Amino acid sequence: MTSASAPSGPALPTPVERALYCANGGDTDGFLAAFADDGAVNDWGREFRGHQAIRGWSDGEFIGKQVTLEVTGARTEGATTTVSTQVGGNGYNGPSSFAFTTDKNLITLMRITG
Repeated sequence: MTSASAPSGPALPTPVERALYCANGGDTDGFLAAFADDGAVNDWGREFRGHQAIRGWSDGEFIGKQVTLEVTGARTEGATTTVSTQVGGNGYNGPSSFAFTTDKNLITLMRITG
């Protein structure tokens, strides 16, 4: 898990590490498996809830754009881990942050925050 591994500092929660690893590997099914059945992605106010909606978003704007995520930092406060990344691929390229809220080893919310 080279490009999705946490930098020195706090380890990433298992579902967050799994989601990043699968996104970098183009594995949509694995990415979705990191989410709770009613989990959601919030992309700058646009919310995609449930695996089918997240798949549609990802196919058009995330894994479908061959996203790469290089972790540059991470911090955890309570159930939320914010991961700073350098995004590459065939869509948005540049720095971005993702706030992952987890419960029972699954992601309940992935919010793109910056």
